[in-house]
Amino acid sequence: MNNRTLVISGILAALYVAVSFVFQPISFGAYQFRVPEMLNHLIVFNKKYIYGIVGGVFISNLLFSPMVPFDLIFGVGQSILALLLVIFVSRFIKSIQGRMIATIIFFTFTMFLIAIELNLALDLPLWLSWGTTAVGEFVVLLVGAPIIYAMNKRIQFEKWL
Repeated sequence: MNNRTLVISGILAALYVAVSFVFQPISFGAYQFRVPEMLNHLIVFNKKYIYGIVGGVFISNLLFSPMVPFDLIFGVGQSILALLLVIFVSRFIKSIQGRMIATIIFFTFTMFLIAIELNLALDLPLWLSWGTTAVGEFVVLLVGAPIIYAMNKRIQFEKWL
């Protein structure tokens, strides 16, 4: 990893953590709207954003989660899995909008891992937990897609790394 990638990844992770802190009350538990998850859309511009996103998820879960050991395994694992799926399908999807739709779909679907976590840690019903966390993830990513897309017009995320 070169210095530029390391610095941008650190800044991205710090941004994820800062936004997680601000929205902490609605970011964890059975009903969660983790606002910094909209940064997942950055992966469609450059696969190297995975480092900053995963770093931000890891640090946020370590600092703010009421279920730290579970969240470090399931939360970080869910992010890695979904990001890798988006990176893989991005080879076949050329449009940014199509990749953002794939991001929404993969992150929403893989919330089953968070449902398993909630079932194990808090004995919450698996299917209901999957439904509520998937809805929260879907809403955040759906709202975040046009925001990140519009920001890209000005900032050009693909050129940063």
